Amino acid sequence: MGVVASAPAKVILFGEHFVVYGEPAIVLAIDKRAYATVENREDKRLYIRSTNLNLAGYFDNGTFKIEQGDVKEAKSKFEPVKLAINKVAEKYGESVGLNVEIYSTVPVAAGLGSSAAVAAAVAAAVGELLNVKMAKEDILRVAFEAEKTVHGTPSGIDPAIATFGGTLFFQTDTGFKPLEVHMDMPLIIGNTGIERSTRLQVEKVRNLREKHPRIVDHIMWAAREIVLRAIDALKENDLETLGELMNINHALLYGVGVSDESLEWLISAARKEGALGAKLTGAGGGGCMIALTKDERLEQVLGAIQRAGGRGFVARKTNEGVKIEQR
Repeated sequence: MGVVASAPAKVILFGEHFVVYGEPAIVLAIDKRAYATVENREDKRLYIRSTNLNLAGYFDNGTFKIEQGDVKEAKSKFEPVKLAINKVAEKYGESVGLNVEIYSTVPVAAGLGSSAAVAAAVAAAVGELLNVKMAKEDILRVAFEAEKTVHGTPSGIDPAIATFGGTLFFQTDTGFKPLEVHMDMPLIIGNTGIERSTRLQVEKVRNLREKHPRIVDHIMWAAREIVLRAIDALKENDLETLGELMNINHALLYGVGVSDESLEWLISAARKEGALGAKLTGAGGGGCMIALTKDERLEQVLGAIQRAGGRGFVARKTNEGVKIEQR
């Protein structure tokens, strides 16, 4: 029998994009998870299958052979998985042959941390199978290296939340620290269904800042104040203030050009139906939005998002990070 491990998806409550420039962000693990099942092989091949994406293939002596799906897509999706496995194999001391099956309940390329959750789950499962002692900090490092192949210069938020779960305050120069959040935060996630590149959206903000540094820097300072006030609101169980701050944060993100029509439709629909606050989450330019909603309005807001063309679901925060599901 193989080893099964899982890791959570995430939403960024506040501070996306601005975190790249040293400003703080708040990120929340949600109850959608990616799963990795790993088994030994007798040969040295690394065989990877993604049941969600209908992709399968194997690496053998550095070459990749496709068995199912588009070769270019499979290679781009499997390279970070291969890197994560190789990092663990380095600690083990030799290369090994493995069968890896990935199954995820997390929408791909939607800003929910799918690739980091997969990398963390794979690293944990391979470590467990090979009896390599992997502290959570080790899994974080492996997942971060894998993320670099996906996003170029990632902030580190996604690997951190996939590894540790819970709610994290994150800043690039000081790292992350857990936030004690005891209240329930009923969130609806609306997926536009439009895949987008984090790298391109980050470049868009960088170009705008180079063109208008004094304006964009002031926007970033405002975003910092939002995060600091949001920490107080979380401690005080103040949903209304959190909603207001989400709306302001979204306006700043719109201002730096990372929202789009598909997101605006869903955000507007959620607010009209009584959401306390709604904003894009992640890189923008498509992907997902989140709406903070009181329990009694969940169904109405979810329906409004779906009528506006989004694929919606209710998400709850989870304190569970990466974990072994089955040995």
